[in-house]
Amino acid sequence: MADVTIFHNPRCSTSRAAVDAASAAGVDAEIVQYLKTPLDADALRTLIGQLEDPATDLVRRDAHFKELGLTDADVTDVEQVIELLVDHPRLMQRPVLRKGNVAIIGRPKDRVPGFLTD
Repeated sequence: MADVTIFHNPRCSTSRAAVDAASAAGVDAEIVQYLKTPLDADALRTLIGQLEDPATDLVRRDAHFKELGLTDADVTDVEQVIELLVDHPRLMQRPVLRKGNVAIIGRPKDRVPGFLTD
């Protein structure tokens, strides 16, 4: 079993940096490309329950978010975040790292090395 799970988007430089940091640290990481294998509601609920960051931080506020006509009011609670990410997995912040029962959003990049080695 891997030491860490990294929810990864290979098109994202920050996400690639997290994978590289795990490799450089010699950490056995399971890489989950969440756009190819989206998380279902139960998996998101579990991940959010382990997240050290607020659930709303799991949602990217990018151009796609705006194209969908969304605002911060649409992602104020856990259930809204889960529903949105089930419908639009590309809005999930990346990378997300999970070790044991604790998870973080790997932004900024300098959060990752300490999380991997603690």
